[in-house]
Amino acid sequence: MSIELQIEGIVDNILADYKNGRDIDKMQPYCQPDKAVIIDMIGKLLRIVYPGASRERTYRIYNARHNLSMLIEDVMYNLNKQINLILKDEERAQAVSVAFFQAIPAVRAVAQTDVEAFFAGDPAAFSVDEIIYCYPGLFAITVYRLAHVLYDLGVPMLPRIMTEHAHSVTGIDINPGATVGKYFFIDHGTGIVIGETTVIGDRVKVYQGVTLGALTTRGGQSLRGKKRHPTIEDDVTIYAGASILGGSTVIGRDSVIGSNVFITHSIPPCTTVSVKSQELQMKARNCEGNCKQCNKPEAFWENQK
Repeated sequence: MSIELQIEGIVDNILADYKNGRDIDKMQPYCQPDKAVIIDMIGKLLRIVYPGASRERTYRIYNARHNLSMLIEDVMYNLNKQINLILKDEERAQAVSVAFFQAIPAVRAVAQTDVEAFFAGDPAAFSVDEIIYCYPGLFAITVYRLAHVLYDLGVPMLPRIMTEHAHSVTGIDINPGATVGKYFFIDHGTGIVIGETTVIGDRVKVYQGVTLGALTTRGGQSLRGKKRHPTIEDDVTIYAGASILGGSTVIGRDSVIGSNVFITHSIPPCTTVSVKSQELQMKARNCEGNCKQCNKPEAFWENQK
């Protein structure tokens, strides 16, 4: 049998499989939001939030009003279209799109505090421009803040597409439903997970690998709408690898959570939590005479002083 006939048979089999009536069998490809369009909107929204951080190469003359008007018109059109695809309600989609853009100044006000927190908290930062251009933590936080506006406006799916794009780019997973205060600083960031019902206060600093998660998800959809993730009060620092779980868990203000701790109960304010230092074991390895320090580890450590 020729390869062409085999392909025809495969096509027939898969088309028949589409008729099983399962969730994955839906055949409405043009009735779902377009991820590529949404990702393009994110880039343009970031140009609105941080106007000096990028430049449209096709513009030969920069006029703030003209360029901003074109950006907003472009994003408004696509945002309205994507929301309408999700809500199936053109009038509501338009109202939500307008409300979203009306919230941009408030988003920018909080974004300024995040930038200040990054610069104040990271001695490796040479300038504010470097933070805006380069830091994945700020990118993830800003996308979250934009997505959170849509989440609060009752738009499903689209906010999650936005934050999952930031997640795929940065390794930082912030659910758009989380509540995050001002002056939020993520240092390094890779591997951070912040769940939907997490509440974070002002001036909180979080390092890489931190999980603010649910204590259990065995209840599945029955847990929807319930507080599943922790509350982090103001001025808390959480170091790398810490896991803080549970909806009733509250980390009190001005606390410091050390690396690799596992917390499932509340911590009072002004508390330092750390794991007791593990004992390191060292023994000499035989390098068969190829190493001058072989079997003399004490000499090696002496040279490190």
